[in-house]
Amino acid sequence: MCPAFGGLRVVTRIDGAQVCMATDKGCMYGLTFVTHFYAARKSIVSPELMSTQLASGSIINDVRATIEEIAKDPTVRLIPVVSLCVAETAGLAEELLPKKVGNAEVVLVRLPAYLIKSHPEAKDIALEALLKRLANFSQKREKSIVIVGEIFPLDAMAIGAVLERIGVESVITLPSQHIDDFVESGSASAVAVLHPFYERTEEFFRTRGLRVISGNPVGAQSTYRWIKSVGEALHLNEAVVEEVAQEEKAKVKAAIEANRLNATIIVAGYEGNEFPLVRLLLEAGANVPYASTSIAHTTLGDDDHKLLTMLGTDLRYRKYLEEDRRAVLQYKPDLVIGTTSLDSYVKELGIPAVYYTNIVSSRPIYFAQGASAMLQLMHTLLGKRAAYQKMKAFFES
Repeated sequence: MCPAFGGLRVVTRIDGAQVCMATDKGCMYGLTFVTHFYAARKSIVSPELMSTQLASGSIINDVRATIEEIAKDPTVRLIPVVSLCVAETAGLAEELLPKKVGNAEVVLVRLPAYLIKSHPEAKDIALEALLKRLANFSQKREKSIVIVGEIFPLDAMAIGAVLERIGVESVITLPSQHIDDFVESGSASAVAVLHPFYERTEEFFRTRGLRVISGNPVGAQSTYRWIKSVGEALHLNEAVVEEVAQEEKAKVKAAIEANRLNATIIVAGYEGNEFPLVRLLLEAGANVPYASTSIAHTTLGDDDHKLLTMLGTDLRYRKYLEEDRRAVLQYKPDLVIGTTSLDSYVKELGIPAVYYTNIVSSRPIYFAQGASAMLQLMHTLLGKRAAYQKMKAFFES
């Protein structure tokens, strides 16, 4: 799938946003299709960029005309101009685009597939572009924090509830459906980056004075450390923070003890947030000999890299399908949580396999409730081995 889809998920889900996509008809068709199914049920508007327009050099005029047409709708507050390979190759000058038309802010988001390796990184690029235009840093709130990560709604509620207990007064989660959240994010004093691929976004906030918290509340010890880090970053009451951190750590420990695993599991996704799941599985007693992701090794992911490597998991970044398939043959897992291509291969071997994006990323994972839900899911999936073996035998005969 074109990596630009990651950025489209961010911009199309914003209320009051109407995307103007600068691309050719082929890319327009494909990305419109997947965006309707996996991002938002919202149309994408695009100028017709074919050979005639590219040869005549009218691309900037065509894009400007499309922006003007979109802005006629008074409900549109934001027009992300998503520039893909064709427009980027032809040259789309940002200074020639309007900053605002009518009621709508115009933001150029450059997402050429030849420069972006994965859709998580496209999310980061889109988020940074929006923040550069929208974030307002004129006022500061000392006990306000930005949470960066595309997370399950129940996780956002759980994070908000825990942070309220330690004295945090405002929690803004990005990416968001609401334009005002992008604006108000500049008033926060700290930013917690839950996923390691948000490098540009992290740098954007860090260089503007926000204190950065990396990692996430997945697993007992990491939950404790994360809460403590938030408390330190916002200068909250140490005794209160310690008490809540210990309580949440104990809850996660209890959830893990109630759902121990005795199985070999391979995790191979392309969302960029696979390794916290690996950490949870290991903590619950599973053997995870191999895990892979589509993103590069980043500084934000250093802690997970060091821990998982020390615990014996072979980590692969910028992975290839062939690597994942070799790992399946080598380690003979009881369960694979992978990509669609890997899952189809694994199921033919009679091994339970599920799509990481649809089955795992669509469920809570943070704190005790997330740990419990995720580990119970693992038990359910592991219990399907006999059914997979039966299907394999049926088709072989």
